[in-house]
Amino acid sequence: MGNAGRNGGEYYTPRPLIRAMIKVIDPKIGERIYDGAVGSAGFLCESFDYLNAKYELTTSDQKTLQERTFYGKEKKSLAYVIAIMNMILHGIDAPNVLHTNTLAENLADIQEKDRYDVVLANPPFGGKERKEVQQNFPIKTGETAYLFLQHFIKIVKAGGRAGIVIKNTFLSNTDNASVSLRKLLLESCNLHTVLDLPSGAFQGAGVKTVVLFFDKGAPTRTVWYYQLQPGRNMGKTNPLSDDDLAEFVELRKTAADSPKSWSVDIASVDSATFDLSVKNPDGGEGIAYRSPQSILEEIAALDAETAEALGRIGALL
Repeated sequence: MGNAGRNGGEYYTPRPLIRAMIKVIDPKIGERIYDGAVGSAGFLCESFDYLNAKYELTTSDQKTLQERTFYGKEKKSLAYVIAIMNMILHGIDAPNVLHTNTLAENLADIQEKDRYDVVLANPPFGGKERKEVQQNFPIKTGETAYLFLQHFIKIVKAGGRAGIVIKNTFLSNTDNASVSLRKLLLESCNLHTVLDLPSGAFQGAGVKTVVLFFDKGAPTRTVWYYQLQPGRNMGKTNPLSDDDLAEFVELRKTAADSPKSWSVDIASVDSATFDLSVKNPDGGEGIAYRSPQSILEEIAALDAETAEALGRIGALL
């Protein structure tokens, strides 16, 4: 069903990536967890599983998880239905998910009672919002991902944590909205980690993405980068795995340097552009070009799937 949802333009976040993000954020019992672009509710369901596995839950804890922990919003009807179903199947009996356009909410109307301890999300990118929706945000832009990022920065509590997937071009674009948004993020939050993902991490989407991990309430001093290099071509036949992200999760605990990780002092960043581009000082660019053989193998696999589907349709006719 998640794959079918792509007809509406969504790309569902790989579960290994979601699990790695949750391990870094480390939500606690009693914290409110929010996804304003909930999609199939992967972040909320995996957070529920994480908390269930980590803690010996009392009856009170169970009630808290069921009623006062997981919150989300989703604009598209199909994704909303999938989200509700997914949460119920995972054991969340009464999902706190609203069928609404998150971006229609004016940032100025968000009060302290509306804020959350943890925000985890992969907002849609590449879309365009109407001018009247853009008026809800101090940084005007038609790019939906940038509007969502403003929303997430505003709605996370002081002292709260966030993990957000976004296109890697956000780190270096020179348009006014990108520069202003990077400045806002660095000055109002501690952007402590940037996870750079390979282009095949999202099956069916060739775009390069990064994950921004930040805490609200103090400005950024140092950013730790990790460049994920699984050592193979990523794609439908070679999806992202938990093992691929194990080193990142472990190194993040100490923000250690390695051939794939390094730290950048914000004082060294250009204060005019706030360029945060992923530049490995060891010279690695993290680009894994696919071999012709792997491309041919994937074409053959897709052809076989198509033939099988056509065969099933023919049998029904």
